[in-house]
Amino acid sequence: MNNKQLLGKRIKELRKAQGLTQEQLAELIEIETGSLSAIESGRHFPSLPTLEKIAHYLNTELEFLFKFTSILSVKEMREKITHNIDKLSDENIKFIYKFFEHIK
Repeated sequence: MNNKQLLGKRIKELRKAQGLTQEQLAELIEIETGSLSAIESGRHFPSLPTLEKIAHYLNTELEFLFKFTSILSVKEMREKITHNIDKLSDENIKFIYKFFEHIK
């Protein structure tokens, strides 16, 4: 995935977390819905003023939009957790178990 696609994925992820539709965010940042769609799909890179508006309305810092390493799908998260579980010490397993029991 290239940087435009990663940025688009991050924007889409944050937009959905805020409960906004593409139409709503596009209106807030004063661009066409099609332009936002092109940004989210990685076909277009937004201007700096547009990026600043996106960050503002998604309640995040501009730099967070570019922190691509933390973008994982739920499937990828599950795979990483499953893969790493066997590497944990008994104490860490007990801690995680207590944590899961607490949050479920």
